[in-house]
Amino acid sequence: MPAYRAPVEDTLFVLNDVFKYERYNNLPGFSDASPDIVEAVLREAARMAEEVFFPLNQSGDREGCTRNDDGSVTTPKGFREAFEQYKEAGWMGLAFDPEYGGQGLPYVLHSAIGEYFSSANMAFAMYPGLTQGAMAAIREHGNDKQKQTFLPKMVEGRWTGTMNLTEPHCGTDLGLLRTKAVPQGDGSYRISGQKIFISAGEHDMSENIIHLVLARIEGAPEGTKGISLFIVPKFLVNEDGSVGERNGVTCGSIEEKMGIHANSTCVMNYDDATGYLIGEENKGLRAMFVMMNEARLGVGLQGLSISEVAYQNAVAYAKERIQGRALTGPAAPDRKADPIIVHPDVRRNLMTIRAFNEAGRAFLIWAALKSDVAHRSDNAEERELSQEMMGLLTPVIKGVLTDKGFEHAVMAQQVFGGHGYIEEHGMSQYVRDARITMIYEGANGIQALDLVGRKLPMNGGRAVQAFFKEVGEFCEENRNDESMSFFTKHLKKGLNDLQQATMWFVQNAMAKPDNAGAGSHDYMHLFGLVTLGYMWGLQAKTAQERLAAGDEARKAFLEAKLATARFFMERIMPETSAHLARISAGADSMMALPEDSF
Repeated sequence: MPAYRAPVEDTLFVLNDVFKYERYNNLPGFSDASPDIVEAVLREAARMAEEVFFPLNQSGDREGCTRNDDGSVTTPKGFREAFEQYKEAGWMGLAFDPEYGGQGLPYVLHSAIGEYFSSANMAFAMYPGLTQGAMAAIREHGNDKQKQTFLPKMVEGRWTGTMNLTEPHCGTDLGLLRTKAVPQGDGSYRISGQKIFISAGEHDMSENIIHLVLARIEGAPEGTKGISLFIVPKFLVNEDGSVGERNGVTCGSIEEKMGIHANSTCVMNYDDATGYLIGEENKGLRAMFVMMNEARLGVGLQGLSISEVAYQNAVAYAKERIQGRALTGPAAPDRKADPIIVHPDVRRNLMTIRAFNEAGRAFLIWAALKSDVAHRSDNAEERELSQEMMGLLTPVIKGVLTDKGFEHAVMAQQVFGGHGYIEEHGMSQYVRDARITMIYEGANGIQALDLVGRKLPMNGGRAVQAFFKEVGEFCEENRNDESMSFFTKHLKKGLNDLQQATMWFVQNAMAKPDNAGAGSHDYMHLFGLVTLGYMWGLQAKTAQERLAAGDEARKAFLEAKLATARFFMERIMPETSAHLARISAGADSMMALPEDSF
């Protein structure tokens, strides 16, 4: 049976020691969350993840969701009760505006506990996760009445939310969208069409479900310029805010999926459903992208979450499973064989996953702090640059962390050998669940194209130049520190490769766009490696400082940090050279084969 323990100590190390959380006390919400409050929140989230959500993970996967004859959906046993505990604890509104009933605490805290919940039960965590994205879109683009009508009950958890983009004939290319909206003269619209792959589209855990639906108003321009966004509640809302009659939206079926069986991924049918325009006509994508960007950060977090829980179980198994002898001689001479953790190839798997997890956690916390600055700082220039940096980092977080999350779930499964292929041990579920993260909220190939085609050149490349400057200055400041030179040498080499790749695009992609497309995946992962390397540089420096200060209580923890940092720099960081070589090869060989030769 699998197990899970939330990595609270590592989260606290990154927040307090590496990023000096208290430096952000000038931002709204941070002064209300002192370090002792932060630790208490993390430990309570860890308890709920371990004791409430995790025990439902395997059973929920086996049972799945059930669509009933009336179109309603029943979630697996225990999910309603778990959601009630989630709701009563106030987790839904932890970082949301107090004006609508939220607690207004930092987004970075919301992000940190989100890892625990997703590790414990990814399918369950998707229900509130989609709701929080819908809340963000309504807050940013809804009118006052919409905000007052929907947000307080969503923050409370009484109502949940979804987003409806994909249709049977169109996924990424939303310009092909067919769902239509017909004005009714009273400010409402009649929405008709079908949406697929709608996570949490129908379930039994909330009183109402608030769907955010992309549709085209009759007579609107073709393509993406004619798309609007609508609020379409499952139940209409009466003037007094109470739940009214059923709207014309139903679950046609539940998708038969590879994983996340406990999340109700639905085909949604809209038959003259009443909807309300949110934001401006024909500007729906702008409003939806608030939700999409929130979701992409959440999906990147899912990649890390699955990698972490898979790693924990692989380590436990490697310590228990005896097989063969260490190459250097018996490690456990009193036993018939040694535990497999003595074997270098098993260590290769475990260290690779560990090095990613600890750097990925720092990456997400670093990005979440930038999001807090972007939304809470009273300095306009600081807000703008942080927002641009978030735009740059979002496709890297989504694409790299989910690619690696799936890869590491497979590596962890490999540690179990044949037992990893057996459902009882739980590793198969992690592999199956992790696979969707590379696909939904914009497939990772799209994330790579977004990074290269849109985010790099934005505002003259200001964000990427700021990133280069920050990493470069870190290397320069620590270059002459003997204890840090090993780390900065490898990080600087990776940064140089990233800068060369960026310049290669500048010189070769405009005249031949296929060069950008052919190199985009490698560039995204090259960028991710340098970012993770920077996270390891920061953690290594902090660990050395704490050891020098005599932090005996965490000596083993800090020494493990340094050992893992060295592994990353020696064994993983050199991959930047391979990415650069592939980028520099251009598109010719990739595009040379005629279509009919495939």
